[in-house]
Amino acid sequence: MIRRNDELLAYDLGRLVAGDGAPAARFPAPWPRGAGGIDAVSPNLDLAVFSGQHALHAVDAAGALRWRVRHACWSSPCSSFHDSYDEYAGSDGHRYPDWGSCWVSAYGSTAWAHVRIPLPDDVEPEYDEEWLVLDTVDGRVRGRASTDTAAVGSHHIPHPDPGQMGLSVGEGQDGAPLRWGRWDGTRLTVTRIGDDDRCLVDVSPCGTRFLTVAHEQGELAIHRLPDGAVTHEVAAYDRLPPHPQAPSQPEDEPFWDYRCGFVDERTVIASTGESDEEYGHPRHWLIDTARGDVLGQVDYPMPVSEAPMALGDGTWLTCGEED
Repeated sequence: MIRRNDELLAYDLGRLVAGDGAPAARFPAPWPRGAGGIDAVSPNLDLAVFSGQHALHAVDAAGALRWRVRHACWSSPCSSFHDSYDEYAGSDGHRYPDWGSCWVSAYGSTAWAHVRIPLPDDVEPEYDEEWLVLDTVDGRVRGRASTDTAAVGSHHIPHPDPGQMGLSVGEGQDGAPLRWGRWDGTRLTVTRIGDDDRCLVDVSPCGTRFLTVAHEQGELAIHRLPDGAVTHEVAAYDRLPPHPQAPSQPEDEPFWDYRCGFVDERTVIASTGESDEEYGHPRHWLIDTARGDVLGQVDYPMPVSEAPMALGDGTWLTCGEED
């Protein structure tokens, strides 16, 4: 997906590889790109759910509003409900909001959303955050649970089972809570995993493992499901050599980028681009999921400029030097 200021574009990777760059679907956006969180598109491309400062909007491909769910404003000085984006567009207090996120399940029948709700005036802080499961037909809230978080931003990581979902919440310097949700058709159960210091980045293709990067980015960890226990931890500063163009005694040790993932069940691909950028092009690394061993650095036929996006089917995407 590509979010533009006025629309959300969904692309078919197979068509892109074949040279067809036309979007498979496009959805008019109800507010500009910087005024919301992370949006989602249904698997059959008939619906987009937009995560905004004040509401969730579900829009069909013709631009018609299918449903709307209001929530408390994500701008930190404001915990009010708004009726529309026009109420606060351009105001200084809403210029740099915190934000939530959403995801449409693999079957397309439910949407998951992380939203803010107000609390009574005599309660500190003035707001709480909830995880919602909604019916994509009419926006009816079918399940809800508190996340016990104070987000600067969040993102969803889907599981192959549409009744499970991961939620990674960024709290700035305060941490990175990880929540695991299970929806049984009647009740949403949320499990807290770890010590609020790991960012959830991917789930393995068969759903038996997930991947996290430590908040300070030094360690990458492979976890097992359903209990979330760490099976292998890979420390970049212990396992990777310095960048070949770095001085003999570099001031900074290598660290992992937040974007990494499962190439397949046996292999993870990860990047050290942020720590490499001072010296040259980013380096990508392959890691064995069964042993936690770093298999080696990927050798590309041309320099790359971005972290990899693993697709889970034995392939991944990255970018060359041209944007």
